Amino acid sequence: MLISPGMNAALREARFAGDAPLDDSGRRPARAAAGSVPVADRWLRGPSRRCRGTAEALGLRPDTEHALRDWEMGRWSGARLSEVSADEPEGVAAWLADPSAAPHGGESLLELCARVGAWLDSPHGDGTGRILGVVEPAVIRAAVVHALALPPLAFWRLDVAPLTVTELSGRSGRWNLRCGRPLVPEESVR
Repeated sequence: MLISPGMNAALREARFAGDAPLDDSGRRPARAAAGSVPVADRWLRGPSRRCRGTAEALGLRPDTEHALRDWEMGRWSGARLSEVSADEPEGVAAWLADPSAAPHGGESLLELCARVGAWLDSPHGDGTGRILGVVEPAVIRAAVVHALALPPLAFWRLDVAPLTVTELSGRSGRWNLRCGRPLVPEESVR
C-alpha cells in the first residue's frame, strides 16, 4: 500500500519539489486522517521531508527506504515547471516525450521506473504481511507503471492526489491494483 504525502507549497506552485517540507495545508488533513490509515505489518517512507512530515502527522513511525526516494530532477530541482519550460523548452519537451531522456541531469523516467520496480519486485522480509509506504506521487506512478507492465509514457496519464492510498497486491509479475482510495477521517466514514 502506498500513501501519497499531504499538500505543500511546492506542489501548489508546480515546482520540481526538491525536498520541500509538508506545510499546514497538508499537515492538518493528514492528522485528521490518522485514524483511517490501513493496518500494516511494516511501515516505510521515502526520505523526503514531505514524506516524513506526512508519516508523523498520520501517527506512523516508518523506516526510511532510500529506494523509494522521489524522482531525481538534477538541476531542475526546486524550480517551477513554468520557469524550466521557459528556459529549456527543448529539454522539457524531450523529458515529456522520451522516457530515456534526462536533460535535467537527474533520472530519466525509465531509470525511475526501473528503480521503483526493482524495489517492488524484491523480497521484503519473509515475503508475508502487508507493507505500507508514504512515498512521493512519482514513486506511486512508477510503481503502477511497473506493476501493470504499462508503457512508460502511461506514467504521464496517472494522477495521484495527496493523501490517497494506492494498493498493489500479488507478487512480482502478477500484481493487482486498487487505485486512489482517499484517506478520510473516521467520522467521515460513518
